[in-house]
Amino acid sequence: MKARYQYRFYPTDQQQQGLAQLFGCVRVVYNDALAICKQSEKKPKSAELQKIVITQAKKTEARAWLSEVSNIPLQQSVADLEIAFKNFFNSCKSKRKGKKVGYPKFKKRTNSQSARFRIGGFSIKDEGVYLAKIGVVKPIWSRELPTAPSSVTVIKDCANRYFLSFVVEVEPVSINAKNQSVGVDLGIKTFAVVSNGEKAFSPCYKLLDLKVRKLQRKLARQQKDSSRRHKTRIQIARTHNKIADTRKDFLHKLSTKIVSENQTIVLEDLNVSGMVKNRKLARAISQQGWRDFRVLVEAKSEKYGRKFVVISRWEPTSQTCSSCGYKWGKIDLLIRSVLCLGCGTEHDRDENASINIEMVGTGHRHDLKCTSRQSKTTSVASVNEA
Repeated sequence: MKARYQYRFYPTDQQQQGLAQLFGCVRVVYNDALAICKQSEKKPKSAELQKIVITQAKKTEARAWLSEVSNIPLQQSVADLEIAFKNFFNSCKSKRKGKKVGYPKFKKRTNSQSARFRIGGFSIKDEGVYLAKIGVVKPIWSRELPTAPSSVTVIKDCANRYFLSFVVEVEPVSINAKNQSVGVDLGIKTFAVVSNGEKAFSPCYKLLDLKVRKLQRKLARQQKDSSRRHKTRIQIARTHNKIADTRKDFLHKLSTKIVSENQTIVLEDLNVSGMVKNRKLARAISQQGWRDFRVLVEAKSEKYGRKFVVISRWEPTSQTCSSCGYKWGKIDLLIRSVLCLGCGTEHDRDENASINIEMVGTGHRHDLKCTSRQSKTTSVASVNEA
């Protein structure tokens, strides 16, 4: 099983110049290769592209400066373009799951930059990492690498932060689980309601979001390609990074806690792309990171040897009593508490849904044929409003 370990580092002024030159060469090689693919009737192979945009380009005056950087990241840039085309073709042929992948785009100088070194282009020396034709950079080792890395990617984000991302091989970890199974219902006000009664509240992004809006209005009034506009763009990127880092920290801690304590984790398949079409809830839904949470739980379940289950989005988890299986039908989002007329139990809407998610995922679903009744939704549920 492969995993990524990312560390931040602070390069010297000389190393920053070398990295800027490296990022520029990688970007130019990628864009040149993409331009050739667009002009050709049939897409050239990766080996042919490398020969044209690297080997032959170095002999010309316009691209002679490509020889001043390491050749390994340039080759990896063409390989990345090959992967981008492969994902695009597989998506067009419906061989790739998930959202449709678009045609590869040209890289921009203002976006985040990256360059990947494979074995032979980097080495770990004492507390530093040697990069070919860059020198030794010293990352902040927040944790040890479990095994020797197979590659390292140098990343510079939009806020001018530098990172080293290592790809390593990790072995599954065996940890005894406290609980046999658990169901998790995701929401906005309460990020996650667990079937054992626990609730997790996401951090508040309101102040940072207001700061982003204010800076974006300021950016819209400034002249293009001016130094002040560039400064404002960096401020916006730093604020976005702060939001993303806060959310990532929260999701990592919550997913680790849930996976380490439970043997079977059950989630509901949410139609996030359809839910964000609601203009009143789109911003709040997008800030939660439901998809990122699902990806983290799935990856950590594989790491810790847990069972990860995703139930269908069409399961009536919020329309069924978790005690007797009585189906009361759809209820408005404003209604948070429901009194079941089948057994007389009062349920919290989210806790009831999380218990139903667990039962459906573990195969202990109620027999709805025996408990269903011919009644309208309005006469089934009784609401206790606070």
